[in-house]
Amino acid sequence: MDNLPSCPKCNSEYTYEDENLLICPECGNEWISESKDKNSIDTNIIKDANGNVLSDGDSVTIIKDLKLKGSTSVIKRGTKVKNIRLIHDPADGEHDIDCKVDGFGAMFLKSTVIKKI
Repeated sequence: MDNLPSCPKCNSEYTYEDENLLICPECGNEWISESKDKNSIDTNIIKDANGNVLSDGDSVTIIKDLKLKGSTSVIKRGTKVKNIRLIHDPADGEHDIDCKVDGFGAMFLKSTVIKKI
């Protein structure tokens, strides 16, 4: 069984978990566990190659030449990309930005190859 914290209001040790809340059956107090709250915030933060926090709608610059799969074209370093969308739970586990690159169309990028403008 999990080691759940005692109730901060009455110090009861009989707390239980219901989805994202911790509940005390003795006094009826409900709260969000601090450790779970911190972990959920940290997993949703996406940073660029320099460590700047990214958000939806930011403009970024590509910091290295990118070869496109199935094509001979290359996206050059310094290409500006406007209005990015962040993918917080990427299906492939790597690409966490959805955007449109002028002259190339819609694509997914890794946050490690861009920097915020």
